[in-house]
Amino acid sequence: WSKPQVGFRADWAADAIDKVTVQGDGYNGVEDPGGGFIAGANVLGRWTRDLGGGSNLQLQSYYDHSQRGSGSSGHFALDTYDVDLQHNLTWGRNTLVWGGGLRASQYAINGKVGLFFSPTSRTLDLANIFVQDTLSLRRDLKLTVGLKLEDDPYVGLNPLPDIRLSWTPDEAATLWAAASYAIRAPTPFDRDVVEKIGPTVFLTGAPAFEPEKVVAYEVGGRFEPISRLSISVSAYYNIYTDLRSIEPHPGGFLPLAWGNEMRGQAWGLETWAEFQATSWWRLSGSLNLLREAFSFEPGASGLLGITQAADDPHHQASLKSSMNLGPSVTFDTDLRYVDALPNPHVPAYVELDGQIGWNITDKIQLSLAGQNLLHDRHQEYPAPGASASPRQVYAALRLKF
Repeated sequence: WSKPQVGFRADWAADAIDKVTVQGDGYNGVEDPGGGFIAGANVLGRWTRDLGGGSNLQLQSYYDHSQRGSGSSGHFALDTYDVDLQHNLTWGRNTLVWGGGLRASQYAINGKVGLFFSPTSRTLDLANIFVQDTLSLRRDLKLTVGLKLEDDPYVGLNPLPDIRLSWTPDEAATLWAAASYAIRAPTPFDRDVVEKIGPTVFLTGAPAFEPEKVVAYEVGGRFEPISRLSISVSAYYNIYTDLRSIEPHPGGFLPLAWGNEMRGQAWGLETWAEFQATSWWRLSGSLNLLREAFSFEPGASGLLGITQAADDPHHQASLKSSMNLGPSVTFDTDLRYVDALPNPHVPAYVELDGQIGWNITDKIQLSLAGQNLLHDRHQEYPAPGASASPRQVYAALRLKF
């Protein structure tokens, strides 16, 4: 395989209050054997104006073209046009952020005989406006309230609210709580996909497929018991409704179609800590705990079971070490543990990544890195035919000019 890529970025100050960024990339990759290919190009422009007093205005727009395909699974092409405006301002005890955006996505999918989309092409327009206000109730207490109105091409207008409260009793501690509502909007795979087995239509998208919804509650805190130690702890509880399921045809069994007949809850704990052991050695670690409970709505088919939405590890942990071995050499390691996937089962694993870098000069850097160093390979995903993640070692040379 090969993938040449070229890109650029330019930043400049047009005057004392205006800054401009223009950047872009182009790439073209092929895979042999198999006939796979990827190609694309993008360009982005951003203008920022400093309005003084902590206020600023930003306008950003980009265009992205991407395509991917292979001889056996067809190909797709996607053109995305996007423009966003954001205004930040301070007004008394309020810090306001408001803005909006519009994104147009034009796609064409040339599927294969057994899996394709009908229609094969669409133009999808996604628009949004939003406002968020952070109010200082007093010096150590802040309330943030936000609302985003998103006009989705499939299901129309959706309000997405968010509320957060943070308390900072002193410089060494912050406590916070939040509640949010979000959706996963329908995609062409939910509405337009068609799967056939021979001449028989086996599965179709559902024109009435609704967004998947979540109400998320969070509480947490960040603490610095000593100057060299920082600790973060957060707990969450998520309530999911209208999750995607597979339902039989009302007049028989086939074709199957997507439905919104699953619901569930997920709760867990996330912890993180960083310790500056010495001036040249920093340690950080994390531990994540997750539990899930999913079920079908009354009358749902129950096809494929709940594992289609809830095959996740119950525990994950990591320990990272970063060392500056003198003024020009760095040595970084990352040890991680991922618990087993319950069903379909994938065994738990422990793996180690590492990198040593040498800054030969201010403009030349040489590095040697390794991934998955403890085993020849390990499995991370349960799908049939999914390849195992192998051990990899590579060297890199970076030049600045």
